[in-house]
Amino acid sequence: MGENNVAVSRVSLLIGMVMILAMAKASHDYGDAVSKCILFYEGQRSGKLPRFQRLKWRNDSALHDGSDIKMDMVGGYYDAGDNVKFHFPMAFTTTMLAWSVVEFGDLMGPELQHAFEAIKWGADYFLKDTNGVPNIVVGQIGDPYSDHGCWERPEDMDTLRTTYYITAEKPGTELASEIAAALAASFMAFKGVDAAYSSSLLHKAKQDELLWGAAWLYKATKVPDYWNFVKAN
Repeated sequence: MGENNVAVSRVSLLIGMVMILAMAKASHDYGDAVSKCILFYEGQRSGKLPRFQRLKWRNDSALHDGSDIKMDMVGGYYDAGDNVKFHFPMAFTTTMLAWSVVEFGDLMGPELQHAFEAIKWGADYFLKDTNGVPNIVVGQIGDPYSDHGCWERPEDMDTLRTTYYITAEKPGTELASEIAAALAASFMAFKGVDAAYSSSLLHKAKQDELLWGAAWLYKATKVPDYWNFVKAN
């Protein structure tokens, strides 16, 4: 969990610094701050980049992720400054992005579409997470030791792309819960925009429903059992 905590801290620090600067002066351009926050994630995209990619200096990368266990794990986000994909902080980030749209989407103006694209990039990736080998949830792509010892852009990387995953015998409930939360929160963001897509997100989220995930599932479905589970635990 050390790498995950550092990754979350890096992203949180970046966004926190932007927000502090935004609050420091009443005349600050909040729209510009939001735009730069969302643009940051476009620079972290892994996989086959979309035609609407705005950062043209980035290109396709890591197109064989997951192949070592015969799964398609192409896509998602790199960790801040690394070429590893840590799924716990990536899921937390996707949850926070979705939550921001749920609460403040009507204030985002032209950045709302980019926010939806950022959420979907993460959500699409997590939909793959349990669609391959039965009874596993992928938690990380890339060997952190070889990655941290080699500074190179992802388009050129030649470091190990090992797939790490959890099973019933080697569980990681906090990972499964955070992925469930990310999918349920993304459902909330998309439910009034794309009904079919949001339904697929909710269906997948229901497969993991512990605490943080259960809280978002309750918010999305209003099923009392989810909230009772949260209170009991």
